Amino acid sequence: MDESVSHEPVMVEEVVEFLEPCAGGVFVDGTVGSGGHAKVILERLNPSIYIGIDRDLGALELAAQVLEPFVDKVRLYHSLYSEVEDVLEDVGLEATDVFLLDLGLSSLQLDGSGRGFSFQREEPLDMRMDREQEITAALVVNTYAQGDLERIFREYGEERWAKKIARNIVNTRKKFPINTTTSLAQVVEWSIPKKFHPKKIHPATRVFQALRIEVNRELEELEEGLKVGLRILKPKGRFVVISFHSLEDGLVKKTFREWQGEGWGEIVTQKPVTPSAEEVERNIRSRSGKLRVFQKG
Repeated sequence: MDESVSHEPVMVEEVVEFLEPCAGGVFVDGTVGSGGHAKVILERLNPSIYIGIDRDLGALELAAQVLEPFVDKVRLYHSLYSEVEDVLEDVGLEATDVFLLDLGLSSLQLDGSGRGFSFQREEPLDMRMDREQEITAALVVNTYAQGDLERIFREYGEERWAKKIARNIVNTRKKFPINTTTSLAQVVEWSIPKKFHPKKIHPATRVFQALRIEVNRELEELEEGLKVGLRILKPKGRFVVISFHSLEDGLVKKTFREWQGEGWGEIVTQKPVTPSAEEVERNIRSRSGKLRVFQKG
């Protein structure tokens, strides 16, 4: 259920290995973030052009600094990865050899953004990856109907106590708005009986994950991004997805299987690739990462 990764690129050696057949080609990184994977790929696979897309302007600014040595090859766009066709058109291309998606949060977003992705410190309940959008986590928590909150927590967070948490949120917000991470975490924590508190994660982890998915429409974005990604891949092109929770991984797994069944290509990774024990020890946030690869026919 871990919801994030650090700025250290997850499974970067594995990513490079799976993308090696596409060396020298056109690479599209739909979640370029602060440029962790991009830097290593540019150094070792020599793409002809590297197009980086991200909805987070702060991350793009950092990526521009990290990737400055490759400025002649890199094009960065503030956009959703589901809008990659428009980005390619702007660059003057129709197809790509690689489409890479790393669906985790960076440590920049978790630890330094002040946007309330984590309950480890008191911050405004924001959770927007793109600060230009209107909907925030505070808006969801303080205005959504109890039934909608329950559905979000149950579907996106797989939270067994969704009904009680939603009810307590509604009762609390009648007295005062829930506008900070710590206030929401407290409501969630006392909504779940102590003996049912999970041992390895904070009691509010699933609710925070669910809110983040709702605020950023992450599953809808992934579903659309998968469809578009298949369209823009060249023959023998590779689609690489790193996911960090079961809902995302399940969608990717199901989609890749459907594509293979319909004759669009083949699944390169019959089972998801996971980080090595050494990587998890070095970067604990990588532990729930799963990497899947599809090659277009």
